[in-house]
Amino acid sequence: MLCVIFLPIAFLVVGSTKLCPHQCSCYDASELVDCRSRGFTHIPHSIPHGTWLLDLSGNKLSELRSTSFTGIWALRVLLLSQSNMQVVHSKALSSLTFLEKLDLAYNELRALPSDFSHGLTTLKDLKLSHNALERLESHALEDLESLERLDLSHNHIQVIEVGAFRGLTMLRHLNLAWNQLTVLQGGLLTMQQGLGVLLLNHNNISKIETEALAPLQTLTILNLEANQLRSLKFKTFLNLQTPSTHLQMSENPWTCDCELHRVFSKILHVRHLHVDDYMNITCHLPLLLSGASLGLMHSQLCIAETATVLVITGTVMVTVVAALVMAERKRKKQKMSLEKQGNDPMPWESRK
Repeated sequence: MLCVIFLPIAFLVVGSTKLCPHQCSCYDASELVDCRSRGFTHIPHSIPHGTWLLDLSGNKLSELRSTSFTGIWALRVLLLSQSNMQVVHSKALSSLTFLEKLDLAYNELRALPSDFSHGLTTLKDLKLSHNALERLESHALEDLESLERLDLSHNHIQVIEVGAFRGLTMLRHLNLAWNQLTVLQGGLLTMQQGLGVLLLNHNNISKIETEALAPLQTLTILNLEANQLRSLKFKTFLNLQTPSTHLQMSENPWTCDCELHRVFSKILHVRHLHVDDYMNITCHLPLLLSGASLGLMHSQLCIAETATVLVITGTVMVTVVAALVMAERKRKKQKMSLEKQGNDPMPWESRK
């Protein structure tokens, strides 16, 4: 009797070990497969079909091929960070139609294929941070209709084509920090009405187009720290129709003048806008105020500018008045001369 009971158990143990790839660890009937840091140079072929979490981080994969995940139809979570990934080939992920989380952070990706997102309609969380991406093409992410979080920080992105985020209508959190963007252009975030967090700190942004933020109706955090902003247009932020938005804008090379003070004063008086680091916003120009806090210097800036305007205005007025007085004196002198000549009884010719 004991022998009869033992054999099925032994069979189950052996059977379960056959389901798990060599060198990997499997849990919960092989639904969780841990292949971290095992020296793999390609995706193992023996991953169970019912696996819903696959961790391949810390390997030496270098590339994802179009057949890498064939048959792993139930996968929900795929972790591929720190895997020396250099290339994702076309259709490499298209079979993962139930995938919800994809981690490709800390790799060496320079570009994404145009069909990168094909089939990933259920993906909610995508991490592409700490790669070498230089641009985002307009079609690479278009099928990510369920995506809520996108992390593209710590890349070399200089160009984002208008339309690159067109299909991301459910996006809530967008991290573009530590890239090389120079302009936040209008039309880029047209479909992101539900975006709550936008991180753009540590870029080279020197210009925010007037309509760039207008579509964002629920934005709660906008981080623009450590860019190349020297001035602002109030209308840019007035277009931001949100219940409450917290702005971070320190560590920019601000040109501190009365106009900049007026813009910030208006922003601070708009009920739904909050500049969290206003007292940490420091002047870069003029050199006389370099390093000084805009929040502490604003009154002096306007007083100095007003005084300068008054001096110039006063000088102009004095000059004009002096010119009028001189003109009036000259006119009177000419009039007296003419009157004197008119009263002389002997004309000049008759004297001769």
